[in-house]
Amino acid sequence: MSKAIVTGAAGFIGSTLAEKLLEQGHEVVGIDAFLPNYCAFQKNDNWNHLHEWDGFTGVVGDLVQLDLDRIVAGTDVIFHQAALPGVRDSWGKSFPAYLHHNVLATQVLLHLAVKYRVKEFVYASSSSVYGQQSTLPLQEKMCPSPFSPYGVTKLAGEHLVRAYHDNYGLATTSLRYFTVYGPRQRRDMAIYRFIDAMAHGREVKVYGDGNQTRDFTFVEDVVRANIAAWQALADGGSGRRTNGEVFNVGSGTSVSVRELLERLGQVIGCSPTITRTPAAAGDVRATLADVESIKTALGWQATTPLQEGLAAQYRWYQQTRPLP
Repeated sequence: MSKAIVTGAAGFIGSTLAEKLLEQGHEVVGIDAFLPNYCAFQKNDNWNHLHEWDGFTGVVGDLVQLDLDRIVAGTDVIFHQAALPGVRDSWGKSFPAYLHHNVLATQVLLHLAVKYRVKEFVYASSSSVYGQQSTLPLQEKMCPSPFSPYGVTKLAGEHLVRAYHDNYGLATTSLRYFTVYGPRQRRDMAIYRFIDAMAHGREVKVYGDGNQTRDFTFVEDVVRANIAAWQALADGGSGRRTNGEVFNVGSGTSVSVRELLERLGQVIGCSPTITRTPAAAGDVRATLADVESIKTALGWQATTPLQEGLAAQYRWYQQTRPLP
C-alpha cells in the first residue's frame, strides 16, 4: 500500500477522497488550514470522521508556513485539493489571500515533491480557468481565459504544475473540476443553499435570471477521477499518455439553474419560491465539459445521474441538519 498526502483533507472533496483511499488500505496524511471561509462545524465533523481510521494522520496548518519536510519525505503521491474557493469572494482586498493559498501553497508543495522524489502529483484545478467561452462543450485544447481572480489563481497553479513536470520530470496530472456537488458540500455552495432554503420553507436566492447552465459533477465521480489519474501515472505504460496532461472532470451534461431547482423540488417534495438578485461578477453564463480526453486516457466517465446525486446530497443533509 502507498503513502498519500491529501491537502484540504477536512473539506468537501478532500475528505471524501481521503476516506476512499483509507478504505483501499492506503496510509493517508491529511493537511488542512481550517480557513475561516468554511463552516468550522462541518470541517471538524469531516476531520473527526477521518481520525476514526488507523491509517490516517492529520496535520493542521497553512501549507506555506508548515514545516512539511518530514511529512513529504517518503510520500508516494500528493493529491493537492486545498485551495481558497469561491469566484465571488476573490475580488479586491481578498485577492492576496487567494494568491497565498492557491498559488504560493502550490509552488511550495511542488518544490517539496521534487526535493523528496514524490512519485506522483495530482492537482485539483477548476473549470473556472476557461472563463466565458463562445463555444461549448469546453475542451482542454481551448485557450483558457479566466473570468475571475479565483480562476486566474487556479490557472496559475496549472502552469506551476506543468513547469515542475517539464523542468524536473515530476509525474503530474491536473484535473479541471466542473461544479462538484454531493454529500459534505460546503454550506456556501449553491445546491446546499438551495436545499437548506427549500427544506425550511424560505425563499431561494438565485443570482441572475436562472437560465445560466452548469455541468454538475457528483463528488464520488470526482474522487474516482483522482484515483484513476494517480493509478495511470503509477503505471509505467498508460502513464505516458497522462503524465503532464490536463483533463476535464465533468458529467458531460448541463442543466439550467431553473431546471436544477425543479429537480430539487422533486427530491424534497416542495416547489421553490425564488427571489432573484443581479448576477455576480465572475459568474460565467454556461459550462459543459468535453470528457472525451479523460475517457480515452483514463477510462473514466461520470456515472451518477443528477437526480440520484441530488437525492444522495439531500439524504446527507437530513442526517447532518435534521429538519425542525
